[in-house]
Amino acid sequence: MAAPVDLELKKAFTELQAKVIDTQQKVKLADIQIEQLNRTKKHAHLTDTEIMTLVDETNMYEGVGRMFILQSKEAIHNQLLEKQKIAEEKIKELEGLM
Repeated sequence: MAAPVDLELKKAFTELQAKVIDTQQKVKLADIQIEQLNRTKKHAHLTDTEIMTLVDETNMYEGVGRMFILQSKEAIHNQLLEKQKIAEEKIKELEGLM
């Protein structure tokens, strides 16, 4: 009678271990993604800070793939703010899952 109980406990313990390992991997992946998003956000912020020191009429080139597109300072500024906002939202979403 003790043997079936032991097998059931062993099976339950094995399943629990698998869930723990899976959860640890998901947490590690989320941490890596949060770290990358923080870097992206910081890069966008620093770039935005630098371009804001330029004259308002300054045109800039935005890198798109293997080409560059001429953009106004305001367009680049708005894109950088949007990039920061999106990164912040994704960070909050990932932190909410953990």
